[in-house]
Amino acid sequence: MNTPLSWIKAYVPGLDCTAQEYTDAMTLSGTKVEGYECFDADLEKIVVGRVNKVLRHPDADKLVICQVQVSEEGDTVQIVTGAPNVFEGAVVPVVLDGGRVAGGHNGEKTPGGIRIKKGKLRGVESFGMMCSIEELGSSREMYPDAPEEGLYIFNNNPAYADLKIGSDAVEALGLHDVNFEYEVTSNRVDCFGVLGIAREAAATFGKEFVPPVVKKTGNNEKASDYVSVEIEDTTLCRRYVGRVVKNIKIAPSPMWMQRRLAANGIRPINNIVDITNYVMEEYAQPMHAYDLDRLAGKKIIVRRAKDGEEFVTLDGQVRQVDSSMLMICDGEKAVGIAGIMGGENSKITDDVKTMLFEAACFDGTNIRLSGKKLGLRTDAAAKFEKGLDPNNAMAAMDRACQLIEELGAGEVVGGAVDVYPEPWQEKRVKFDYERTNAVLGTKLDKQTMLSYFRKIDLAYDEATGEVIVPTWRQDVNSQCDLDEEVARFYGYDNIPATLPSGEATTGKLSFKLRIEAMARQMAEQFGFFESQNYSFESPKVFDKLLIPQGDAARNTVVISNPLGEDYSVMRTLPLNGLLSSLATNYNRRNKNVRLYELANVYLPKSLPLAELPDERMQFVLGFYGEGDFFDLKGVVEEFLEKVGLKDILTYDPQAGKTYLHPGRQANICYQGGVIGYLGEIHPEVAERYGIGEKVYAAVLDMPQIVEKADFDTKYVGVAKFPPVTRDISMVMKKEILAGQVEEIIRKNGGKYLEHYELFDIYEGAQIAEGYKSIAYSISFRANDKTLEDSEVNAAMEKILKGVRTLGIELRS
Repeated sequence: MNTPLSWIKAYVPGLDCTAQEYTDAMTLSGTKVEGYECFDADLEKIVVGRVNKVLRHPDADKLVICQVQVSEEGDTVQIVTGAPNVFEGAVVPVVLDGGRVAGGHNGEKTPGGIRIKKGKLRGVESFGMMCSIEELGSSREMYPDAPEEGLYIFNNNPAYADLKIGSDAVEALGLHDVNFEYEVTSNRVDCFGVLGIAREAAATFGKEFVPPVVKKTGNNEKASDYVSVEIEDTTLCRRYVGRVVKNIKIAPSPMWMQRRLAANGIRPINNIVDITNYVMEEYAQPMHAYDLDRLAGKKIIVRRAKDGEEFVTLDGQVRQVDSSMLMICDGEKAVGIAGIMGGENSKITDDVKTMLFEAACFDGTNIRLSGKKLGLRTDAAAKFEKGLDPNNAMAAMDRACQLIEELGAGEVVGGAVDVYPEPWQEKRVKFDYERTNAVLGTKLDKQTMLSYFRKIDLAYDEATGEVIVPTWRQDVNSQCDLDEEVARFYGYDNIPATLPSGEATTGKLSFKLRIEAMARQMAEQFGFFESQNYSFESPKVFDKLLIPQGDAARNTVVISNPLGEDYSVMRTLPLNGLLSSLATNYNRRNKNVRLYELANVYLPKSLPLAELPDERMQFVLGFYGEGDFFDLKGVVEEFLEKVGLKDILTYDPQAGKTYLHPGRQANICYQGGVIGYLGEIHPEVAERYGIGEKVYAAVLDMPQIVEKADFDTKYVGVAKFPPVTRDISMVMKKEILAGQVEEIIRKNGGKYLEHYELFDIYEGAQIAEGYKSIAYSISFRANDKTLEDSEVNAAMEKILKGVRTLGIELRS
């Protein structure tokens, strides 16, 4: 949202401040000013001059010597110029010796401007410069009467007929002004119009707000005799106001209107179009005009479009519309896409005689969605999509008709066609000033607070103790909103520092965040660095990871407006990002790289999507260089132990992950369920990522771990009695897993089993082919006595009996 300061001052006459003071005060009171531009920042000593004589330069074909009058007293200066449009009698802006111009080209200003000094051009003295509009820091967008090349000629515009020679040319051009850019939040729809900003400025600076006085307009006829209006879908169109203007006279709009529109970034076109745009900027109410003679049946029907219907908009483009979009139609055809753009078949031309003015209120969400579908965004749509106040439509319409009459643009027909099925009512919010003081820590009296409310047109009902909120303040709905109004006008910088009241609470991380913090701590303790990757990636990832067609991992959430093909789906596997990061490090010749990531994956519950996908965080570890499968397994087990997974972990080598080495992978199992997996990355996958070393990775499903984790620990005293240790060495087939042996030790070790540890694995000449030898150290201990050999031997016999069921024999 942009506004020139001159437009604000038109409604706040007493406003007197610098641009910086305005910026600071408005920002502190809640209307954030992003920045401002002073139109006259680099303009000095520029006056209105008249060219009295033009002579050819003796030594240059493209230069002329001008005698330019620069004061009412007749003072003249000699200026040499190459402007192609200079002529005797031309009234132009002249920068005098020692003055400054903005310089630049196509509106691009030269920083600090350009100082103009007297000098010689091809041997002839020149004491100044005559200016184009670009040299004054502006452009033809703001001054449409300016030539494409050459000097700005005041004579070409009747608005400058009374200019005095020697007067301030910058003031004549309206450049002693400042343009402010605001960041307006979407809940302050009133501040998308100049009147809303002006009301805020008046309240901020304690000045009187003087909105334009709108007088009754129209002849003795009735608009309803000219046109009828029907709304078929009242949920998407809350109100439709139409007025008729006949005997249209198309002409340029006055200079003051052109300047204000141009400062807001809107190109002036003609009086009719400019009035609709002017009221849109002033009231934050978009308007549209139709050629009434081109409306079949002299009627307006507001209805949904038909699927497959085509419509040609004002820009000449054919648009494909569907039943989700709202259309403005006459008795036979569509004539506009509601709230977005009118149609070519009803546009205002120079031949228009009678027109229909439209001011309506459409559903903001529908306008936003329709605009995105069509790839069409307009100033009107940008305002409609915020959710406008229907009660503002008639006020804007009356203002537009008043401007029509004031500018002599046509004859306004009396009355209006106003279809408003469910009028909006003012809200009432209970106000407790003591509660406001308690929240803010202030000691303001009630009347002071009410005076703030009156500044912004919030009335107060003494009988009920309620603040009456006008419909255009859609953001005020509860006591806390009233607290905010008091705070911003009392001054956030004036609110004292106070201690918080209420019971003290201990701030700490949630249980889930504590688990994630432990994951980071453990990973970094083992030398892993955190990696962060996008949650969206390319569908080609599944081919790189050797995921077969039809695999559930390929069922992805597709992004409707992706940055590109490489970022078009939400990831269902967390490994691609980590492997890509490892590959980047490998290609940059970094050795022994360890990375981890807490990565979300998005698993759709059904396709097409009918509900939000299952968003699951995965703890991913990956490395290349020093270390192997068992190093990674140790990190995983250390983490799981730290977060309180007290039961025994088991590993299932039949993990079936295509992107892991077939013989060096395993599912991590806990309490009968799979909570993750780990292994060596498949050599082909590593090659596809450009990593020339063995890569290891582990993935843990954090939601399951959070569910099973437990930080509660119990103290166990130091044992008083010594342990008894037995070592056994066994020979078995290679296919038998150490985990199977350990499960038998756990089951058969009895109540005195304290600890067991694998300390040797051997395959070699002394062992038959296809067999291996593994050795365990097993400890037994009792808490209340010293164990006897017979008790330990009985436990060992049960263990040996169990392992023999697997075909395992003791090694002699």
